Amino acid sequence: PMNLQQLQAIDRPDRKQVTLIILSSVFASLISCGFATPFVLLGLIPVLIRYYTTRYRFDESGVGVSWGFLFKQESILTFDKIQDIHLRRGLLERWLKLGTVDVQTASGSAGAEVSLYGLTEFDEVRDFLYQEMRNARGMNRPKKSAVGEGDVAHASGDDAIVLLREIRDEVQRLQREASQRGGAATPEGPAAEGGAE
Repeated sequence: PMNLQQLQAIDRPDRKQVTLIILSSVFASLISCGFATPFVLLGLIPVLIRYYTTRYRFDESGVGVSWGFLFKQESILTFDKIQDIHLRRGLLERWLKLGTVDVQTASGSAGAEVSLYGLTEFDEVRDFLYQEMRNARGMNRPKKSAVGEGDVAHASGDDAIVLLREIRDEVQRLQREASQRGGAATPEGPAAEGGAE
């Protein structure tokens, strides 16, 4: 997996993205039997401007993308706001060994909040963003045991099993406390109503 310093070296789309843009426009022209060629060529201008002005930024708090010549636009997402990460690779992108990483938030929009296109290290970028998203939410941190028996639950184990064991141990502890106070609960039997509160 890439670390932050390696990721910061990726500050713009790869040069192969220009080839992808031109090939896409040629295919669009061929599909329209050449009738739309002048419009396709005119449509290349804003796409190429966006390519040449796009910059990526990765830091400890999140990811950012900026683009634009006359009107500059910038999107910055902190890792804790990231909701979902998708990898997109069309036929031409696979042929050129490129990929696009789409980053979504819970904003409710249908599309990606940030698209990192023209990446050759797309798998590594996706994995890094996913790891940082989980770290920002506390999902990869070792958890303290709820019952105080043992310092840390193993993060590499199955989280559901660890959680169920912690719940079982906590219920058994509460049952023991209730039976010591003279309650009706025993470690083998069900807890009395209100005994686990």
